[in-house]
Amino acid sequence: MELAPPSTEKVMRDMALVKKALEGDQKAYAELMGYYREPLYYMLLKMCNNPYDAEDLTIEAFGKAFRYLDKYSETYAFSTWLFKIAANNCVDFLRKKNKSPQCVDGDIQDFAANFGGHPDRDQVLPEESIMEKQRVKMMHWAVSQLRPKYRTLVELRYFEEYSYEEIAQELNISLNNVKIQLFRAKDMLAAIMKNVKNTI
Repeated sequence: MELAPPSTEKVMRDMALVKKALEGDQKAYAELMGYYREPLYYMLLKMCNNPYDAEDLTIEAFGKAFRYLDKYSETYAFSTWLFKIAANNCVDFLRKKNKSPQCVDGDIQDFAANFGGHPDRDQVLPEESIMEKQRVKMMHWAVSQLRPKYRTLVELRYFEEYSYEEIAQELNISLNNVKIQLFRAKDMLAAIMKNVKNTI
């Protein structure tokens, strides 16, 4: 990936926020997320073609970037560094699922270079993208309504990408029970989603 154009207002703004964040300023972290959450989500959605995975991968990307913020070098624009972390994480995620990313390195560079202010909503948030985000929010809300044991199963399987075997080991239950309970959980989610789809 090439370096992003240096010395722009966006780059200088981000560098100032990174410095504040490293000094413990929580608002600086929030501002960086505010600037980049949506464009990062849309890049990941383009890569994996799954809104639920894209939402989870967005959260993971920020988590990794903030965890290693002290490793960030001003040689790169913060956006370039962040989007590269997200892209690499997504590629690893897709490789585990035996899938290929739906966009290439040049697309990732374009996202990193062209976004980072508060984007034009008409450009970045077409109607179908808004609907995708609403579905993601609805799904997370629906999962939160499940009984604890079913919620845990769904989160492990679909949010944390555990295999059935890993879930069985984590929860100390049989593989057959994992499959049965996940089947029930999906039925419950379908019912919840059907009841609320017109209200969110």
